[in-house]
Amino acid sequence: MKKKRPDNIVYNEKTDTYDASKHSFPTNVGSQNFEPIKLDNSSSIHASNYFESKFKELKESYQQLLKEYKWNKVIYESEYSFQPISGKIYHLYQRKDQSYWLSIISPKNWNKKYIGSFKLLTNGKWEQIYDEGR
Repeated sequence: MKKKRPDNIVYNEKTDTYDASKHSFPTNVGSQNFEPIKLDNSSSIHASNYFESKFKELKESYQQLLKEYKWNKVIYESEYSFQPISGKIYHLYQRKDQSYWLSIISPKNWNKKYIGSFKLLTNGKWEQIYDEGR
């Protein structure tokens, strides 16, 4: 016949030992309260929204950078017979042979295929001022 032990005693009959300290759950009345951990998924939603919006910002910034690079490449490869001055506005035109040239003459003053107006910044980068149909 088995020896009767009180309910608050944790005894393992297979190993014939007291093993309350080996369990991962509370084993007596004075133990800490045992409740499942409640997960708050709102933090992951906020993080997900942050990363999505940050990715969108980076993508837009990258597309803007590519556009600026394209225009700077076109202007630096275009033909002009003057030394551009920082802060001044210049106008880009296209010839029938698809080549470009930069001029100080405004599109209002003559009838050439006008591409856009640009200003040379102090860092050597061209900033687009007017974009007609592009």
